[in-house]
Amino acid sequence: MSVLMKAKEAAERVYEEIAAKAENWKRKGVLPRIATILVEGDPASAYYAQAKRKIAGKLGVEFDLHSFRAGVSQEEILGLIKRLNGDTSVHGIMLELPLPKHLSAGEIEKAISPEKDVDGVTPSNKLATVTGERGLYPATPQACIKLLKHYGYTLEGKNVTLVGRGQTVGLPLFHLLQRENATVTVCHSRTPDLASHLALAEIAFVAVGRPGTVTPDMVHEGLAIVDAGINETEGGRIVGDVSADVAAEAKVQAISPVPGGVGTLTTAILYENLLKAIEIQFGEADKG
Repeated sequence: MSVLMKAKEAAERVYEEIAAKAENWKRKGVLPRIATILVEGDPASAYYAQAKRKIAGKLGVEFDLHSFRAGVSQEEILGLIKRLNGDTSVHGIMLELPLPKHLSAGEIEKAISPEKDVDGVTPSNKLATVTGERGLYPATPQACIKLLKHYGYTLEGKNVTLVGRGQTVGLPLFHLLQRENATVTVCHSRTPDLASHLALAEIAFVAVGRPGTVTPDMVHEGLAIVDAGINETEGGRIVGDVSADVAAEAKVQAISPVPGGVGTLTTAILYENLLKAIEIQFGEADKG
């Protein structure tokens, strides 16, 4: 039977550390605060924003939700970000996606102060992810690696197949895996025979945003898979990029479930990034 790499326990450990650090900052007179920007129109985004608010309350973190109507102008959002960048009581800024088509997520993300960019989406933080220099790295790639390690897997020297090279997960995850000293093969939409690469892999990360990308005939019993895909079916179910039959037929050594896997831990990493952001802003990033 395949091991289901659920993230609840790993996330709870991260939350315990965050709560302790948040309390320590409060004793120093700093109240951790995060601001989330939400444009109305996407029910899933609104749901996730409220879920993050609940978690913030449990961690002792102040959570400000800035909601805009669907027809908001880009200038209005950029104006808010400018104010949040200059507000020393705000330590982290998140932008909920997707946005309406008339808005440019890329331009809005660039406007966020890198020191408050808890999603790791600004150009300087993307570069830091590549170089390993100080910065705030994207949460989902970090969650992929942390979940795997929580279940006792190491990456150094391992043959890893990464399926997906997107800007949000695949590309930054590639660079993080390089620093873990893994031997990485990157597969994508132009890869003609995905199964041949998975056959050589000990560990696979799948992040393409397409259900059923990996099927039972592509995998083997010695493979551990981290599924970073989140897709909504016509029936409203949330599924990953790996076919449910892979786990059901015990075709792999271990696999992360969707939901309950990478996504659960990603939220925890966002708050971990918030505490790192505070350390950077107060010049304590190198003090541990």
